Amino acid sequence: MARARAFTLVEILIVVVLLGVLAAIVIPALAGGTNLARQTTLLMNLNLLRRFVPVYTGQHLEVAPGYPNGDRTAAPTEQAFVDQATLSSTKEGLTAPRGTAGFGLGPYISNVPPNPFNKMATIKVLGDGEAFPAAADDTTGWIYKPATAEIRPNDPGTDVKGVRHYDY
Repeated sequence: MARARAFTLVEILIVVVLLGVLAAIVIPALAGGTNLARQTTLLMNLNLLRRFVPVYTGQHLEVAPGYPNGDRTAAPTEQAFVDQATLSSTKEGLTAPRGTAGFGLGPYISNVPPNPFNKMATIKVLGDGEAFPAAADDTTGWIYKPATAEIRPNDPGTDVKGVRHYDY
């Protein structure tokens, strides 16, 4: 009679342990790659927003986006920033849907990109006399101050070098 060949319990345990060791090595490496991808996306989105602001300002009588109807005496708002970024506008800062006659400037971006770490595309807009917070609070995607044209990610995380995302 022929004897059936099979794996022994010891052989199966050795294979399972080796797979566990390989998983312990590979999984952290993959997780680090995800974080690096988010960091790169954060830098690209921040660069996009930072490039939009001076272009808009130069074409709109040196008034930064965020001031409703281009009025520097009005309190800046998130809605004004979004409209001025994504809609057509006049040089005075009035906005209208894309393609509206007489509104020949813009749109500058298709939408406000989300912060890849907290997934928010919202913007905390600071008033003219308001200072940037000392640290990010993760309540919005971005923090923007029209008076200085500064925009920062509202994310308390750090990169692999220990630099706060907020300080980018």
